[in-house]
Amino acid sequence: MCTSKWWFSIGAVMACLAVVFGAFGAHGLENVLATNFAGVEKVVAGERLPGPAKYLRDFKTGAEYHMYHALGLMLLGAVSERRYNRSLAVAGTSFVLGILLFSGSLYLLVLTGETWMGAITPIGGVAFLVGWVALAIGAAPQSTCAVEPSQPAEEASGVDVSERTAKWAAPAEVRR
Repeated sequence: MCTSKWWFSIGAVMACLAVVFGAFGAHGLENVLATNFAGVEKVVAGERLPGPAKYLRDFKTGAEYHMYHALGLMLLGAVSERRYNRSLAVAGTSFVLGILLFSGSLYLLVLTGETWMGAITPIGGVAFLVGWVALAIGAAPQSTCAVEPSQPAEEASGVDVSERTAKWAAPAEVRR
């Protein structure tokens, strides 16, 4: 099981890779797109786009979500410094799987032209959602004011009930 330092380190490496993929998408992808998607047109939200423009968007989306979830892993590492539980382990594993499946499938789709890989992308999206829910559960404050069922809440809080009850039971003239 990964410790908090491992999740932070994995997140930092993933963030570095997101920058690499983002830079490649911005500066080195033109020839690949022209080769793989020449003459292809796609309709996105009612708008006709040339294939290379559509798939460049897909690649950039992969890089963006890659970075968001790398930062999420680093956040997980910071949260795990204070406590570590199964939900946080699920969150980290889900973020890593999400990056591999969501971003990875988009990268491969664009680089290889194998559009069937787009069917894998939503599985990675679900992994991202599971990760965020697990992080929320794992990072939620733990109840510190548990009361024994046989003990009244006021007694459990350490308040002297007899003193407070006597004060309010006294007539108004005595309370001053």
